[in-house]
Amino acid sequence: MIKKLSVLLLTMGLLLTGCASETTGTKELSEVKIGAIQFAQHPALDKAYEGFKDTLIEAGVKEENIDFQNASGDPSNCQTIAEKFVNDGDDLIYAIATDALQAAANKTTDIPIVGAAVTDFETAGVVKSNEKPETNVTGASDLNPIKEQLELLKTLIPDAKKIAIFYCSDEANSVYQGEIALQAAKDLGLEASEVTVSNDSSAIQQVAQSMIGHYDAVYIPTDNLLASNMATVAQVTNENNLPVIVGEESMCENGGLATLSLDYYTVGQNAGKQALAILNGEAQVEETPVTFVEGKDCQYFINQKVASQLGIDIPTELNATMIGE
Repeated sequence: MIKKLSVLLLTMGLLLTGCASETTGTKELSEVKIGAIQFAQHPALDKAYEGFKDTLIEAGVKEENIDFQNASGDPSNCQTIAEKFVNDGDDLIYAIATDALQAAANKTTDIPIVGAAVTDFETAGVVKSNEKPETNVTGASDLNPIKEQLELLKTLIPDAKKIAIFYCSDEANSVYQGEIALQAAKDLGLEASEVTVSNDSSAIQQVAQSMIGHYDAVYIPTDNLLASNMATVAQVTNENNLPVIVGEESMCENGGLATLSLDYYTVGQNAGKQALAILNGEAQVEETPVTFVEGKDCQYFINQKVASQLGIDIPTELNATMIGE
C-alpha cells in the first residue's frame, strides 16, 4: 500500500511539474529576442517599425534585444536577413512589407512571424486566410480605402475620364491593389488602364513620361518601389500637369497631389499588440487574425504646393490636412 502510494505521489509530482513548466515556459519580455526586417527605407515603412518598436519597449522589451535590419529594397537581402534571425534563434520575427514577410515565412515554420505594411496576407501566400492564418504568420495589413481614394480623384479632378493605375508588377501587394482599383474605377465610371514597371528604379522616369498626354490623372497604390521613388514620378507628372492621387501620406509629401491615408505608425502599433499577445502566451499565432485599419480612421492629405501648381481647387468639406507647403 505504501509502495502504491509512493508511486501515486511521484506520478502526481511529475504531472504538476509538467504543468508548472508549461505555465512558466514563456520568457520574460525583458529576455525575448526579436528580429525586425524592413524591406526598404521610406517614411511609411519607417513609421511601421517605430510603432511596433515603441509598443514593445513600453511593454518591457529591451530595445537592444530588437535586431533591426534594412534590406535596402533588395529581395535577396531579405532572404539573408531572415536566415540570420532563424540561426540566431530569435523568439519572434517582425517583417515589414511583403518581400520581407515572404522571405521570413520561407525560412521558418516554427518561429512566430508578425508582418506589417502588407496589403493582403492571403495573396502573399503566407496564411490560409486572413481570418484564421493556420500558419506561423499573422500581422497588420496596410490596405487603404482604394475606392474612397478614387472618389477623391473624381472630387479633385472632376473632368477626369481616363486614368492610369501605376504600380510595380513585381510586388504582389501592388498587383492585388491594382485589381481592386480597376474594378473601383469601373464602378465610378472611369476608364482605367494599368501601367506597370518592373522592380527597376531606373525605368520609372521613362514609364512616367509615357503616361503624359494619354491620361487625365494617375492613381498609385501603396507600392514600395514607387513610394521610394515618388519624387522621380512627381518631377515628370507635375511638370506636365498630370495629377497623381497616391496610396499614403508620405507619397503625398513627396509630390503626389492627395490621398486618403491610414497612419503607418498605427499599423506598427497593431502589429506590436499582436506580437505581445503571442510572446506573453495569450494568443497562438496560427489563430490570430490579420488586422485591418478602418476607413473612419484614415485622414485626407493634400499637397498644397502641388495643388497650386496644378490649379486644383480644394473643397473645404474634405477637412484635409495640408502638407508639402
